[in-house]
Amino acid sequence: MNPLAQLSGVDDLEVVRRSVVAADGNTFVLVQRDDSRFVLVLGDSSGFEGEDHGPSGGRLCPLTPSTLARLRRRLPWLQPVPLGLRTSFGFGDRLGLATPGHIQSIRHTRGGTDRIAPVFAQQSVRENSRTGRTPRQVMDDAAWAVFEHGWRDPWGADADHLKVPDDVSDFADAGFTFFTIDPGDHVDDDVDGTHLEAKVHDLPWGSLEDSLDDLERRFLSSPFDLEGTAVPFDRASLWGAAAKYGRAVDHTAQMYHHIAATMADRPFELEVSVDETDTPTSVSEHIYIASELRRLGVRWASLAPRFVGRFEKGVDYIGDLEEFSQQFALHAAVARQMGPYKLSLHSGSDKFSIYPIASRLTNRKSRSPGPLVHVKTAGTSFLEALRAVARVDPELFRSVLAVSRARYERDRVTYHVSADLSRVPRPENLDDAGLEDLFEQFDAREVLHVTFGSILDRYGDRIRATLVRNEQAYADVLTSHFTKHLADFAQ
Repeated sequence: MNPLAQLSGVDDLEVVRRSVVAADGNTFVLVQRDDSRFVLVLGDSSGFEGEDHGPSGGRLCPLTPSTLARLRRRLPWLQPVPLGLRTSFGFGDRLGLATPGHIQSIRHTRGGTDRIAPVFAQQSVRENSRTGRTPRQVMDDAAWAVFEHGWRDPWGADADHLKVPDDVSDFADAGFTFFTIDPGDHVDDDVDGTHLEAKVHDLPWGSLEDSLDDLERRFLSSPFDLEGTAVPFDRASLWGAAAKYGRAVDHTAQMYHHIAATMADRPFELEVSVDETDTPTSVSEHIYIASELRRLGVRWASLAPRFVGRFEKGVDYIGDLEEFSQQFALHAAVARQMGPYKLSLHSGSDKFSIYPIASRLTNRKSRSPGPLVHVKTAGTSFLEALRAVARVDPELFRSVLAVSRARYERDRVTYHVSADLSRVPRPENLDDAGLEDLFEQFDAREVLHVTFGSILDRYGDRIRATLVRNEQAYADVLTSHFTKHLADFAQ
């Protein structure tokens, strides 16, 4: 039976038709009365807290965590799941309002719903501390949007850039299924000096369940066969890889086993991220990382090397595309041979020049559909939020720009960015028509991107209220932006 046909006696309510769903003889639908939203439960409403709605015979339930928890038990697609080796795309949402636009962008991308698995809930500990949000809020904001917009396909939830075991439990309790380990603090980029031998001997061999002799026996006895091409290790390259990444491998293994114990019998997947380091990850170093993690019993779905060139926030790739293509092809070969697992592009937003390269070199049409790739974005959705604000409330955006300019030099410290503040116009020098032009300008994008915490501290409530009043305008700018991101990966 068409669930819409069951909606009688709701003339006093505004029905969000795309949310209507029937399950086990019950109907659930998002409705609005005056300025308040509810879930209307028709049928068995046991366990749902709310008020009886006489005309329909249902129950009106407020949009609370308790209501969502009950819905999840009835509607399993409201829960994120591990996405495995499907081509995937991480949509960061610093405001909790972007998921409708993210859903719309996938639906507007030809082949998007079939070929790309979305990560709708994605936030790092660093981002949560700057936005004042909790893992539970991040998860629930995404799940409510999934319900409202009728998304039924699998989706993921990424606890991003976890650095210490204490970071894990809040994300696990909130239902996250994708954990990104960031061992960057344990990577030693200075391995070319005279202290290399000492650094190798000082590695935590006991924790690594290894010895230097055994390490050399594994790697130096014969070349590594990379899809028919021999990649030889000598002592210098092996010691360099071990000195640079040995402690990071040890930390990653400890984090993985902690996550596994925390999750108990709940399914999850892992990403390993070594992208936030000063020097690129060579192919031999990638082989070392993957080999040693596998030896220590770690299982992962994706890995983010530090690629050549610069992956700065909110702007296109900076570097030699031919060099990137050559190196990326080798990393893709390692991921196929040592896994298979996906290569992950961190700070992946707006890197339009490399999307065709990444898609082509990780594509596996002969084996299963789609590229072996994960793209991770965060701040670009926030930039699109500010674009929407500039469009509907120019004076609020001018205030935002003033705060961003004032805070840039302090807030940029934890990011790899190179914007020159002197090239970002002062707000009083811009007319309304010129405000959106800032979002096409390199320096302005980076300045606005990395100062999001300061912006939200000062104007967060006004920005959110503006976007709620202009929900479709925000969804539309996100759709326009992300369909350009997704097109190359949905081929």
